[in-house]
Amino acid sequence: MAENKAVLTETRGRVLLITLNRPEAMNAVNTDLAQGLLAAVEELDSNDGLTAGVLTGSGRGFCSGMDLKAFATGGPPQGFDQFLENGSRKPLIAAIEGFALAGGLEIALTCDLLVAAEDAKIGIREVKVGLFAAGGALLRLPRRLPYAVAMEMALTGNPISADDSKNYGLVSRVTEKGGTVQAALELAEAIAENAPLAVAASKALIQAQQGITEEEFWELQKPYMASVFRSNDAREGPASFAEKRSPNWTGT
Repeated sequence: MAENKAVLTETRGRVLLITLNRPEAMNAVNTDLAQGLLAAVEELDSNDGLTAGVLTGSGRGFCSGMDLKAFATGGPPQGFDQFLENGSRKPLIAAIEGFALAGGLEIALTCDLLVAAEDAKIGIREVKVGLFAAGGALLRLPRRLPYAVAMEMALTGNPISADDSKNYGLVSRVTEKGGTVQAALELAEAIAENAPLAVAASKALIQAQQGITEEEFWELQKPYMASVFRSNDAREGPASFAEKRSPNWTGT
C-alpha cells in the first residue's frame, strides 16, 4: 500500500483501490487530499496493468465536501477542480459509506458508477453555507436524476437516501452497511476481466454521446474503432475464445 498524504492506494490485481484518508475531518477536501487524489488517478490511468479503480473514504463516511476551515483561511483546495472537471480515463467506481455530501457527492459524480450503503445520505448542501455546488453537481445531477429531484436537492440542500438514489438510477447498487468496498471491488473486477482499451473506449463514448447527434456520434466513434479494432487485444480476444482459454490482455 502506498500513501500520498491524505490518500491511500492499494493494487488489487488489475484494480486500484483509492481511499480518502482524513477520517478525523470526515474526509473533507483540502489541498493535501486534492493533490493525493490527482496522483492516485494518474497512477490508475498511466499503469497499463490497471483497468479500473474503486474510490472510497475511511472512517464514518465517503466525503463531507470541501474543508470549510481550510477554505476560509486559504481558499479552494488546489487541484480539486482539475479532478472534478477531468475525472479519470479508466472506469472509476465510488463506494459510499455513511455520506457523500457537497463536494463529496461531486467527487462521486465524477466516477462512472456509484455503490452506496443502505444508510448513506447523498446530497449537495452548499446553499446552507452560502455557496452553491460549483464542482459539477449542477451539471451532472440533472443528467442522472429526474429534473424535479435534482432541483429540489440543489435548492434545499437536503440529502436523499441510498434507496431513493438507486430507484432514480443514480446509484448502481445498494449494500448493507460496511459492504460497499467489497461490492465495488467485485464490480471493478468484473470490468477488469475485459480488454482495457475496449473498456476505456466504451466509457469515453457513453460519456461523449450526450448532446450530440447520431451523425456526430458515428464520426466520433471512428478513431476509437481504428485503434481498438486493430489492437493486439482485438486479436487476443478471438484467439482465446477459439482456444478455450482466458484472454491475456496487454492493453495494446
